[in-house]
Amino acid sequence: MQQAQAVKKKKKKLRRYYDYSLLFTIIFLTVFGLIMIYSSSSYNAQIDGKAPSYYMTRQMYIALGGFTGMLIISKMDYHWFAKFAPLAVAVSYISMILVNFTPLGIERNGKKRWLGYGSLTIQPAEIVKITLILVLAVIIANMGKKINEWRSWGFISALFLPLALMVMMNNLSSGIIICGIAIVMMFVANKRKWPFVLFIVSVAAVILFAPTVAIALEEAGILQEYQLRRILVWKNPEAYPTDGGYQVLQGLYAIGSGGLLGKGLGQSIQKLSFLPEPQNDMIFAIICEELGLFGAVMVIFLFMFMIYRFMRIANSAPDIFGSFLVIGVLAHIAIQVILNIAVVTNVIPNTGITLPFISYGGTSILFLMVEMGIVLSVSNGIILES
Repeated sequence: MQQAQAVKKKKKKLRRYYDYSLLFTIIFLTVFGLIMIYSSSSYNAQIDGKAPSYYMTRQMYIALGGFTGMLIISKMDYHWFAKFAPLAVAVSYISMILVNFTPLGIERNGKKRWLGYGSLTIQPAEIVKITLILVLAVIIANMGKKINEWRSWGFISALFLPLALMVMMNNLSSGIIICGIAIVMMFVANKRKWPFVLFIVSVAAVILFAPTVAIALEEAGILQEYQLRRILVWKNPEAYPTDGGYQVLQGLYAIGSGGLLGKGLGQSIQKLSFLPEPQNDMIFAIICEELGLFGAVMVIFLFMFMIYRFMRIANSAPDIFGSFLVIGVLAHIAIQVILNIAVVTNVIPNTGITLPFISYGGTSILFLMVEMGIVLSVSNGIILES
C-alpha cells in the first residue's frame, strides 16, 4: 500500500504557474485607460487641430509595444535581471545628470524632466524607479540578516539618496514615489520597525503644519516657489481661482457632478476646456464625472485586486529576490494610485502624479509594462504539482 502511494507521488507532474488573473487585470485596465483617454482628450485634441483619437492612438501604440515586451519578459528567468543591477544604477545616474545639468534636458511647462528629441522623449525618473526596485531586491537578497544593520541602511542611502534628490529637483512627485518604494521594501525586509513608525509620525506632523513648514523650507531654498504655491493652493484653492486653484476646483466640480452613476461615457462637461489636460493627472475626475461613484469604486477595486495578486505572488515566490521584486512593484503601484486619487480629491497638494495604466503618458505605460513583465516572470517561476 505504501509503495503504491509512493509511486503515485512520483507520477505527479510539476508545472510552472502563470498568474492569468493579473494578466487579464492589466489588459482590462489598459483598455479602459485607452477608452478614458479618448473620452477625456478628444475635444481638446480637435481644438488643437489634431484628430479626436490623437492621444489615444499614441498611447495605444506604446501600450501595444510595452505589452509585447511584457509577455517576453514574463517568460524569462527573473534572476537574469540581477546581472544588470550595476548597469541600471550607472544609467540612472547618467540620465539624471544629463536631464538636470546639461542642455540635453528637455523643458516643458517650466520643468526639465525629459531626454530625447522631438516627440520621442523619455522621463529618466521612470528608469530610476525600476532601477530602485531591481537593485534594492538584489541587495536585500544578498545581505540577508545584515540588512537590519545600520551600516546597511547607510550604504543604501548613499547609493540612492543622490538619485532621489536629483529627481526631486524637477519632479517632486516621482521623488516621493521613489522614497516610498524604498521605505516599503526596507520596512518589509527589516525586523527593526520603530524608525519607520517615527518617520510616518514625522510626515503626519509635517502635513498637519504644511503651510508653515513649506514657507520655512522655501525661505531656506529647499522648496521652489511653484512647490510652495501648490501647498498654499491645497489649503485654500478658492483663494487662487486663476492660479493653481483653478485645476483643483474644476476637478472637484467634475467629481461632485458625477453623482452615483455619472453623466455617461463621453458626456463630461469639465473636459470641454474647463479642466486643463484632463487626460493626464486629473483623469480620475473625468471617470467620476462620466461613470459616477460606481465607476470610481470599480476602478479602485480593480487596483485593489491587482495589489492582492501581487501579494499572493510575493508570498509564493521561489526566493527572497523574486519576492522583493514583486513587493517593490506593489509599493510603486499602490503609492501612485493612492497619491493620484488623493491629489484629485484635494486630500494632498497637487504633485502631478499619473494614474497607472489609465492616465496618458508613453514613458509611464512603457515602464509599467516592464514591471508587470517582471512580476509575471516571478509568478512563472512558481512550481506547482498537478
